Amino acid sequence: LLAALLSHGQQLLQLRLDAQGWLWLVLGVGVSLASLVANGLGLAVVLRWLGLAPHWQALVRAYLATNSRKYWPGGIWHLAARVALLRSPEAPLHQPTTGAIALLAVLLDPLVAAISALALVPLGGWQGGLALICLLPLLLLLPQGLNPLLLRLERSKARHLKDAIGMDGADGTAAWSHLPRLSRYPWPLVGAQLGFVLLRFAGFACCVEAFDLAYGLGWGGWLAGFALAWTAGLVVPGAPGGIGVFEAVLLLRLGFALPEAPLLAIAISYRLVVTVADLLAALCAHWDQRLAASR
Repeated sequence: LLAALLSHGQQLLQLRLDAQGWLWLVLGVGVSLASLVANGLGLAVVLRWLGLAPHWQALVRAYLATNSRKYWPGGIWHLAARVALLRSPEAPLHQPTTGAIALLAVLLDPLVAAISALALVPLGGWQGGLALICLLPLLLLLPQGLNPLLLRLERSKARHLKDAIGMDGADGTAAWSHLPRLSRYPWPLVGAQLGFVLLRFAGFACCVEAFDLAYGLGWGGWLAGFALAWTAGLVVPGAPGGIGVFEAVLLLRLGFALPEAPLLAIAISYRLVVTVADLLAALCAHWDQRLAASR
């Protein structure tokens, strides 16, 4: 990514947006904000699928309030905040849940989102067999694959989350061990996360339109490249919020078909758009919380 910035810095400075381009970026902020609401609803679907009774509006507000913490160093603080909230007396649920169920919900949400995003890659065509490879992770959501995968995720994340929340001793051991085993395929979760990822892509598409580059690649190709880069930014260890990972994978995947300087401009613009949306989401959640408290 740094090499691309150095190589095309002069070309980037020469790119200009007209009034319509700026309107596309503003629309991208709005669509990205809507995608965050959809992701909050997706977490509610996860909790409902696990047999809990979420308070939908309060849960979405809590999700938006914690989402900006993904930019904090470590990349786990948004997850830790959600686990702590779901276990607390103030949980946006009919009644608070256990640490194990809270951890399961928080781990399932991004896992299903990543696999659902990869399932969109085939919409870009065969791509030398990549389309088939990206469908294979759907098999991991079968109970035979999902339970061992969640167990591995628990072992890798639970200790860091316990430290972040401040749990220790016997309480921590009892609450965080023995994740409940799942026996069904999570179709409702996949549907909810597909809607979220498509809204996320719609925000990215606004950035593509802002630079008038939609003609360079069919929308199926744009969606495939975005889905792959977005998934990499979600799961590959890197800067908080996937900063740098998404942009680098997008350049590597689509740079062969498009001019690199405009593509880099789109990636940077999208990063700014989603960051503004994250900040607006946190502000809206805080404002809504104050309104609810004053009633």
